[in-house]
Amino acid sequence: MGLLRHLAIALAAVVCACAPAADTDEVTGAEGLTTIRFATDWRAQAEHGGFYQALATGEYEKRGLKVEIVQGGPGVNVPQLLAAGAVDAGMGSNSFIVLNLAQEKAPVKAVAAFMQKDPQVLIAHPDQGIETIADLKGRPILLSDASVTAFWVWLKAKYGFTDDQVRKYTFNSAPFLSDKRVAQQGYVTSEPYTIEKEAGFAPKVFLLADNGYPGYATMVLARDQLIADNPEAVRAFVEGSIAGWRSYLDGDPAPGDALIKADNPEMTQDVLDQARAKLKSYGIVDGGEPAMTGRMTEARWTEFLEMAKAQGVYPADLDGASAYTLDFLP
Repeated sequence: MGLLRHLAIALAAVVCACAPAADTDEVTGAEGLTTIRFATDWRAQAEHGGFYQALATGEYEKRGLKVEIVQGGPGVNVPQLLAAGAVDAGMGSNSFIVLNLAQEKAPVKAVAAFMQKDPQVLIAHPDQGIETIADLKGRPILLSDASVTAFWVWLKAKYGFTDDQVRKYTFNSAPFLSDKRVAQQGYVTSEPYTIEKEAGFAPKVFLLADNGYPGYATMVLARDQLIADNPEAVRAFVEGSIAGWRSYLDGDPAPGDALIKADNPEMTQDVLDQARAKLKSYGIVDGGEPAMTGRMTEARWTEFLEMAKAQGVYPADLDGASAYTLDFLP
């Protein structure tokens, strides 16, 4: 679920700068609300819960916004939509996506990060003596193409993993289930639950963020034109989203869940409930501190960029500050 969207968006990042930007400013409706079209990175799910909750509970409207959530999926290319002006804001799945856009000089910036911890995990069988990520050295690991150029870079640098461990991940856990030596990637909110339901055992799960991986996830990306023309609307969207996420995690999630299931009829309540519980228990959204909801810092962006530069992912002269702005954070 989360992993296929990661692949689709990562592959799209390069073309973002090449798409013609349309001159489509935000629209103020007759009711006096500023319309913001916001594209998510996959089909509606709990990982988008705060945005749907903000819409359902009126947090955007009372801040003067009419927000339209454009549901993602395999045919939705968020960077391309942003570059073309088809949406005003969109979701950036991980820090590599944002820096790829900066490298391509795309007219887009991250204005908030709604997952302080990237939910990427490595998953292993429970009876193989694997107690830490380091124990996976030398073992085959199922990875998507996008992951090989993303968090795999960090794993190699920190743990000495090598490319001969990589096996092709086709977004199907059957190869993992058929070979106990194999590990696979996943999202903490998704694959571990589906594996346990399908196979009847609880896999070993290692959250990269809890082992030092510094990337953000689920960032709000805004077009430079919107930032310049209507910074008040950008600030209102960030503030409304912060309120929505706090409500979704710590209040009654039913309003947000109802909109999620309306957008994505295949979503079930048990999947939503377990994902929301994981978001809370792992501190994915706020790092365990509600005041951190939506936050980004220059220090953390610098740490991530320097890690990626050291591994040759980006040129030494890439200006990471062009990828984000802290101006809209409370």
